[in-house]
Amino acid sequence: MPTNEQSARIEDLLGAPYTTETIALPDDDEGEVFATLIHRPADGGPGRGAVLQVHGFCDYFFHTEYAEWWAARGYDFYALDLRKYGRSLRPHHTPNYVTDLADYWPELDAAWEHITERDGHTSVIATAHSTGGLTLPLWADARRPAQLTGMVLNSPWFDLQGHALMRSVGTLAIRQIGAALPHAALPRSVSGYYTQSLHTAHGGEWDFDLAWKPVTSFPVRLGWIRAVREGHDRLHRGLDVRCPVLVLSSDDSFVPTRMSERVHRADVVLDVRQIRRWATAVGGHVTYVAVPEAKHDIWLSRAEPRARAYAELDTWLDAYLPGPAAPGGPSADRASDQSVSGAPS
Repeated sequence: MPTNEQSARIEDLLGAPYTTETIALPDDDEGEVFATLIHRPADGGPGRGAVLQVHGFCDYFFHTEYAEWWAARGYDFYALDLRKYGRSLRPHHTPNYVTDLADYWPELDAAWEHITERDGHTSVIATAHSTGGLTLPLWADARRPAQLTGMVLNSPWFDLQGHALMRSVGTLAIRQIGAALPHAALPRSVSGYYTQSLHTAHGGEWDFDLAWKPVTSFPVRLGWIRAVREGHDRLHRGLDVRCPVLVLSSDDSFVPTRMSERVHRADVVLDVRQIRRWATAVGGHVTYVAVPEAKHDIWLSRAEPRARAYAELDTWLDAYLPGPAAPGGPSADRASDQSVSGAPS
């Protein structure tokens, strides 16, 4: 295992009080591989445990409002930039590329060890977005970490969107060609409307590095999409995540053909019907909430749906993970929710 970039905590690019540390991982076929663990300490010192956040595809951690919401409630906040993403991306890497979602287990294991054994947290809430929302429950099902007390999934990628043929004949082709030509790029067209709706340079609200989260995304490699489809198949057979789980999505999704107001008020990346359908495949205790007018990344939605989502998260925490009250953070009137359990339909 390489150690030349293993690091102690230093100030993160987000500035104090955020710190970052590099985690060296076993080499893969592209050479040295790293992950990055970002930390934002709880306001006034931790009192309710810790949170670990995992991003999605073509993404990395820059969500300071989300971190500060948790910190205001007494949680030590951690975020992981997975291998070949964001802070962990190196010039010799194929961005965002793996051929098995289990390739992420080493950095998830290492982050969990840092949080629980090194930093002493006995209660950890794991949260994730999009592809991370598929990877994280798969890891939790495989590892069964004793300190996992809750899970929050933000628009998790639970199935392949698009025509039904893509989930049948198309998936067979992906599996066969992806095994033979894993680095080949999947032909696709990316409008860029979603990222434009987020970034300040295009009229959005958020500032992030467009080299790490490009407007037109990174190429999707066939070996990677094959790994995702295998992850979907495992999820659809049913996981056994043994903690309360909150699944959030928008209440609307569509495929835009032009930039419009609706792009700012819907999920234009995933099909929210699939998220709703497969939510209960994660485990036996799942709460699903559709947030009106939310974007694909719930925490990057406009102010009103974002506040509604934080209110739902607050309600869920109070119901299933009660602890000492902590003031502060965004709030709004509670939106209606559905608690669902049992086998997925």
